[in-house]
This record gives sequence, structure tokens and C-alpha cells, in this order.
Amino acid sequence: MREIDNYYLNKEEPNKSCLLALRSIILAQDTNLTETQKWGMPCFCFRKKMFCYLWTDKKTEEPYILFVEGKYLDHPKLEAGERSRMKVFRVSPNEDLPVETIEALLNSALDLYRNGTIAIKG
Repeated sequence: MREIDNYYLNKEEPNKSCLLALRSIILAQDTNLTETQKWGMPCFCFRKKMFCYLWTDKKTEEPYILFVEGKYLDHPKLEAGERSRMKVFRVSPNEDLPVETIEALLNSALDLYRNGTIAIKG
């Protein structure tokens, strides 16, 4: 078992199932997406360039997707907070996932990499 798998398996329900579902949704969006672990959290890369992270809020314990290049994304459910570059999309583990919204956000973010807005080496 990989260390990254332990991140998910060590979570309590309903967060465990929610994070595993988010992981599947993210990885299903593009064959160039890979998963690694950075700073103790799952990190998803597009052609080795950091794309998004999965994490849980320290106060609410609720999962969220952190978009590395969130400043380029405009959606009412994205929060920048104190960040200048990244934005988060919060997810309630006790409700049905808004899969269409998540997929639309992921693909909008992926398009930044695909169309060259975000430069990729190689």
C-alpha cells in the first residue's frame, strides 16, 4: 500500500468516503493527471505541474479541493480567503457531491494548463 492511500484510509467517515470520491472524480478528468503527496496531503499534478490538492478544514473538518491556480477561476462557490493565488471549493461530506460543478471547475482549471495559460515544462 502506498503512503498516499493511508491518508484516505486513516480518515473518519463520512470524510473518508467523500475524499475517496473526490479523488476518483479528479483522476477521471484527464489521463495526464497523477496523484502524489506534498505537505502530508494528496496533490494532483497535470504533466508534473501542481494542479490541485485535497484537504480538510482545520476548524470544520470538512473536505475541500484547493485549486493551485484558482486566481484564474471565477465561480461563486470558490473562496480565496487570504490567498492571492489559490482558491478552495468546500464540500459537505454529509450531502450529495455536486459532481457537475466539481467536474466543471476541474475542467476549467485543467484548460489553463491545456491551453498554455499555465506554462508546463517539456
